[in-house]
Amino acid sequence: MNSTTPRHHELSLYREYFELVAAGTKTIEVRVKYPRLADLAAGDTIRFRIKGTDETCEVRVERVTEYPDFEALLDGEDPANVNPTAPRDEQLSNIRAIYPPEKEVLGALAIQIGRLI
Repeated sequence: MNSTTPRHHELSLYREYFELVAAGTKTIEVRVKYPRLADLAAGDTIRFRIKGTDETCEVRVERVTEYPDFEALLDGEDPANVNPTAPRDEQLSNIRAIYPPEKEVLGALAIQIGRLI
Protein backbone atom coordinates (compact mmCIF):
# COMPACT_ATOMS: atom_id res chain seq x y z
CA MET A 1 0.00 0.00 0.00
CA ASN A 2 1.45 3.39 -0.90
CA SER A 3 1.41 6.35 1.46
CA THR A 4 -1.34 8.18 -0.47
CA THR A 5 -3.89 5.38 -0.08
CA PRO A 6 -6.52 6.42 2.48
CA ARG A 7 -6.68 4.15 5.51
CA HIS A 8 -9.48 3.18 7.83
CA HIS A 9 -9.10 3.47 11.60
CA GLU A 10 -11.32 2.27 14.46
CA LEU A 11 -11.33 4.32 17.68
CA SER A 12 -13.46 4.33 20.82
CA LEU A 13 -15.17 7.42 22.22
CA TYR A 14 -17.02 8.20 25.42
CA ARG A 15 -20.75 8.61 24.79
CA GLU A 16 -20.80 12.37 25.45
CA TYR A 17 -18.12 13.00 22.79
CA PHE A 18 -19.60 10.44 20.39
CA GLU A 19 -22.92 12.31 20.48
CA LEU A 20 -21.16 15.59 19.62
CA VAL A 21 -19.31 13.97 16.70
CA ALA A 22 -22.52 12.32 15.46
CA ALA A 23 -24.31 15.68 15.62
CA GLY A 24 -21.48 17.32 13.67
CA THR A 25 -20.74 19.88 16.41
CA LYS A 26 -17.41 18.38 17.50
CA THR A 27 -15.06 18.80 14.55
CA ILE A 28 -11.70 18.38 16.32
CA GLU A 29 -10.89 15.06 17.99
CA VAL A 30 -8.00 15.08 20.48
CA ARG A 31 -5.73 12.05 20.77
CA VAL A 32 -2.33 11.20 22.15
CA LYS A 33 0.22 10.63 19.40
CA TYR A 34 0.39 6.87 19.85
CA PRO A 35 2.57 5.02 17.31
CA ARG A 36 -0.56 3.38 15.84
CA LEU A 37 -1.87 6.85 14.92
CA ALA A 38 1.41 8.06 13.39
CA ASP A 39 0.15 7.37 9.85
CA LEU A 40 -3.20 9.13 10.34
CA ALA A 41 -3.65 11.59 7.48
CA ALA A 42 -6.19 13.72 5.63
CA GLY A 43 -8.42 11.51 3.50
CA ASP A 44 -8.44 8.63 5.99
CA THR A 45 -11.69 7.54 7.62
CA ILE A 46 -12.32 6.83 11.28
CA ARG A 47 -15.11 4.69 12.64
CA PHE A 48 -15.82 5.84 16.17
CA ARG A 49 -17.53 3.36 18.46
CA ILE A 50 -18.95 3.75 21.92
CA LYS A 51 -17.00 1.11 23.81
CA GLY A 52 -19.09 -1.96 24.59
CA THR A 53 -21.84 -1.08 22.09
CA ASP A 54 -22.58 -1.48 18.40
CA GLU A 55 -23.10 2.29 18.00
CA THR A 56 -20.74 3.71 15.39
CA CYS A 57 -20.18 6.94 13.52
CA GLU A 58 -17.88 7.37 10.52
CA VAL A 59 -15.92 10.51 9.78
CA ARG A 60 -13.39 11.64 7.22
CA VAL A 61 -10.09 13.05 8.43
CA GLU A 62 -9.66 16.54 6.99
CA ARG A 63 -6.45 17.53 8.79
CA VAL A 64 -4.06 16.22 11.45
CA THR A 65 -1.96 18.70 13.43
CA GLU A 66 0.61 17.67 16.02
CA TYR A 67 1.20 19.63 19.22
CA PRO A 68 3.69 19.06 22.05
CA ASP A 69 0.91 18.86 24.67
CA PHE A 70 -2.80 19.47 25.29
CA GLU A 71 -2.28 23.06 26.45
CA ALA A 72 -0.60 23.94 23.14
CA LEU A 73 -3.34 22.10 21.24
CA LEU A 74 -6.10 24.15 22.88
CA ASP A 75 -4.07 27.31 22.21
CA GLY A 76 -3.74 26.38 18.52
CA GLU A 77 -7.27 25.14 17.91
CA ASP A 78 -10.64 26.70 18.62
CA PRO A 79 -11.80 24.96 21.84
CA ALA A 80 -15.41 25.29 20.62
CA ASN A 81 -14.53 22.78 17.89
CA VAL A 82 -13.05 20.36 20.43
CA ASN A 83 -16.05 20.46 22.76
CA PRO A 84 -18.75 23.07 22.17
CA THR A 85 -20.35 22.30 25.54
CA ALA A 86 -17.39 23.14 27.82
CA PRO A 87 -15.06 26.10 28.37
CA ARG A 88 -11.36 25.73 27.56
CA ASP A 89 -10.12 25.16 31.13
CA GLU A 90 -12.72 22.45 31.71
CA GLN A 91 -11.73 20.81 28.43
CA LEU A 92 -8.07 20.75 29.44
CA SER A 93 -9.00 19.19 32.78
CA ASN A 94 -11.24 16.60 31.09
CA ILE A 95 -8.59 15.66 28.51
CA ARG A 96 -5.96 15.26 31.22
CA ALA A 97 -8.36 13.08 33.23
CA ILE A 98 -8.49 10.72 30.23
CA TYR A 99 -4.78 10.86 29.39
CA PRO A 100 -2.29 10.88 32.29
CA PRO A 101 0.99 12.86 32.07
CA GLU A 102 3.00 9.86 30.85
CA LYS A 103 0.71 9.70 27.80
CA GLU A 104 0.64 13.46 27.18
CA VAL A 105 4.45 13.53 26.79
CA LEU A 106 4.01 11.45 23.60
CA GLY A 107 2.47 14.54 22.00
CA ALA A 108 -1.08 15.54 21.13
CA LEU A 109 -2.95 15.27 17.86
CA ALA A 110 -5.75 17.58 16.76
CA ILE A 111 -7.71 15.59 14.20
CA GLN A 112 -10.10 17.74 12.18
CA ILE A 113 -13.00 15.57 11.09
CA GLY A 114 -16.05 15.82 8.91
CA ARG A 115 -19.10 13.61 9.32
CA LEU A 116 -19.74 11.04 6.59
CA ILE A 117 -23.40 10.58 5.71
